[in-house]
Amino acid sequence: MIDPLPSDIFRTGEVLNNTYEIEGVLGRGGTGEVYRVVNKVTGRVFAIKALNAQFSGNADYVELMKREEEMRSILHDAVVRYNECSRTDSGHVILVMDYIAGPSLAEAMTMRQVSEKELLIIAHRIAQGLHVAHGHGIVHRDLSPDNIILRDGAADRATLIDFGIAKDTSEGARTIVGNDFAGKYEYAAPEQVDGKAEAKSDLYALGATLLAVYRGETPFLGTTPGEIVRRKQSRLETEGVPEKLRGLIDRLTDPDPAGRPESAAAVAQIIEGLLEDRPARAGKPRTRVRGSEPARRRKTLPVVLAGVLVVGVGLVGYLLRDSLFAPALPTVSPYTLSASKGVSARTGMTGHAPDEETRDALITAFATAAGAPREAASVTLAEGMPAPGWAEDLTALFDVISPLSRWQLEISNETASLSGLARDRDGQQAMAAALQSWQANAGLSLAPDIQAGPETLSAETVAQGLASAQTCGPLAVSGEQFALGASVPITGTVASPADIGTIEARVQSMIGSRTVDLDVSVLNEDICAIRNVLPPMPPGAMSVWLGNGTDGAANLTGVYRTGDNPVVDILLPADQSGVHLWVMVVDNTGKVFHVLPNVDDAEQRAEFLGRVEGGVRRIPVLYPRSVLDENPAKLVVEVMQGSYGKSEVVALLTRSPIFDVRRPREESTTSVKEALTDALAGRESEIIGIATRIIEARE
Repeated sequence: MIDPLPSDIFRTGEVLNNTYEIEGVLGRGGTGEVYRVVNKVTGRVFAIKALNAQFSGNADYVELMKREEEMRSILHDAVVRYNECSRTDSGHVILVMDYIAGPSLAEAMTMRQVSEKELLIIAHRIAQGLHVAHGHGIVHRDLSPDNIILRDGAADRATLIDFGIAKDTSEGARTIVGNDFAGKYEYAAPEQVDGKAEAKSDLYALGATLLAVYRGETPFLGTTPGEIVRRKQSRLETEGVPEKLRGLIDRLTDPDPAGRPESAAAVAQIIEGLLEDRPARAGKPRTRVRGSEPARRRKTLPVVLAGVLVVGVGLVGYLLRDSLFAPALPTVSPYTLSASKGVSARTGMTGHAPDEETRDALITAFATAAGAPREAASVTLAEGMPAPGWAEDLTALFDVISPLSRWQLEISNETASLSGLARDRDGQQAMAAALQSWQANAGLSLAPDIQAGPETLSAETVAQGLASAQTCGPLAVSGEQFALGASVPITGTVASPADIGTIEARVQSMIGSRTVDLDVSVLNEDICAIRNVLPPMPPGAMSVWLGNGTDGAANLTGVYRTGDNPVVDILLPADQSGVHLWVMVVDNTGKVFHVLPNVDDAEQRAEFLGRVEGGVRRIPVLYPRSVLDENPAKLVVEVMQGSYGKSEVVALLTRSPIFDVRRPREESTTSVKEALTDALAGRESEIIGIATRIIEARE
C-alpha cells in the first residue's frame, strides 16, 4: 500500500456501506483510486476501485464500472474475480473485486531480471485466463505488465486484472468505451490503432509484454502518431532474446493477425511444449552420461563458481544500470492532470509530468494556489506530454485561479476544463478577464465554468441587505437557505417604479450565481408613508372584506371602475372583546380618512361595533349609497372620473386606544404619519393585529 494523501476519496478506518472498512490505498489514477478493504462481516480482504466525485455522476464512467462488474461470471484463477458494483452514501461509485497480494509484472521488471522460464510460465498462465475470457466474448484490449499481478510473487499464479476498457464481442453488445483506440500504444496490436480489437489483439499484447519484461524496459515507438503507426507495421526487434522466448514472441506479435496463433488455447499448448523441452526428434529419450564420483565432483566446482561469477556480474550490471541510467518512463495517452481545492471538502492533485523539475514546479504551483501542503499532490513521471510549454501553461493557470474559493481543474492532453467559485460577481468578472488573458498566450483550450458566491445564502442575509432599500414596508424573502443556482423569491410593495430597479441592483450584488424572483407591486408615496411607520404584524383573526355597494356582492380583486361604490367591512371573531379597533383609509391625494373612530363617532370597542353573523362580527366602515338617506354622517365612497389610483384600508386591533384624542374625519398623510410615530413609540406590544386591503380605482 502507498501513503495516504489529504485528497484521497476515503480515509483509513472509514466503513463503506456498513460493510467494507478501508485499510489503505493501493493506487491512484486520473479518474479514481484503488483501496484495500476488509469485509467486516466475513473478514475477507478485497480491493475496491472508486470513482472520483465528478466521475461518479458521469453516466459514461459509471457504465465502465457496471460493464467491468458484469465479468463476475468469469471464474478462473488467472482472471481477477469481480463481486459487486454499488454507490456509497457519499455518492461515490465503487467496484469490489478480489484482492490479489503480490507485485505487478511491471514492478517485477524494474526490481530484477525476470528469467526466460518465469516468463514462459507467466505467459502460459495468462493464455489460460485469456482463453476463458475470450470464450465469454470478452477482449481485454489493455494487456500490459501493470495489468498482470504475480500472486504472492509466484510466476505460476499470475493473474490478469483491470478489464476496465474490455470489449464485449458478442452480437449486439456495446463496447464499453466505444470503438476508438483503447489501451497502451506500446503493447497494443496494429489493428487496435485503427479502432479494431479482436481476441488475437490480446495475443499480440501478451507477446509485447513478454519482450518488455525480459528487456526491463517499455518498447519505444516514437513521439508522433505517424511514427507510432509506421513502427506498428513492422515486426518487433527481438535480437538477443533467448531462442524459445524469442520464437514465441515473434509468433505472438506478427503485425498480421492471420500470422498469430489461432487462439489463446493454442498459445497455451505451444508454451507447454516449450516448458517440456521436447527434443527435435520425437520419441528419442534424453540420457545422462554417468561418470565416476570423483569425476562428477571435479566438474561440479567450476560450474558452481561460474554460477557465482554470473550472478556477481549480473548484480554489478544491475547496480550500474540503476545508478547510471534512469529507467525508461512509461508513455501515457492521454496525458492528464486533475487538481481540486475544496471540492467535496477535499483538496489534492494527481497527474503526470515528464521530469522531476517539471513535477516540482507543478506541485509548487498547485500547493500555492490551493493553500495546501505539497503532500496533497501525487504526480507520476511519464512520457507523452502533448506539447512544449504544456507544464508552463498549467503553472501559470494555477496562479490565475488562486483567488477562487474552490475549484476543480481537469486536463487531458491539450484540453482543459475548469469549474470554480469566485467570491462574488465582481470576483467572477475579474476571473473571466484573467482567464481570457491567460488563454490568449496558452496552448491549451480551456472551457471555464466560474460561478459567483457566496457558497450558501440565507433569507435573513438577503432581508438584512434589503432593509435600506425598503420604501413601502418590509420586503419578504421566502425560504431559509439558497444554494448556488437557486431562485430567491422576494415579495412586497414599493412607493415608485424606480424603487424596483434599486431593489434588483441590491439583490444582484448579494446573490451571486442565483436568480431573483421579484414579485413587487407599486403603490404610492402616501400609502407607503403610513406603512413605513407601522410595525410588521400579522392580521391575526381580523380581515378586511371588500364588496360592491350596488348589489352587496364581494369584490375579490379590489378593482373598481368609474361609478362603482366600494363598501368595506372589518371581520372579527364574535367572541373578541376588550379590544379596540381603529380603521383609516389612506387616499392617493395626500389625505387620510379616519373611519373609526372619528369626531362624529367615538366608539371603538369591538364588542359594541357592527353585528354578529354566524360567529363573525361584521363591522361596516365604508357604506353603500343607500344608507345616506338614513344617516348622512356615514362615509360613502364613489369612484369619480379623474380620481383613479390606489387607496388602502388599514385596520389596527389594539389592547388600548392608540390616541388619547379624537382625530378629525380627514387629515394629511404627513400629520398622521407624525402622530402614529409618536403614539406607537415604545407601545408596539399594544398592537394585536394589523389588516390591510388595497382599493384600486380604474377608468
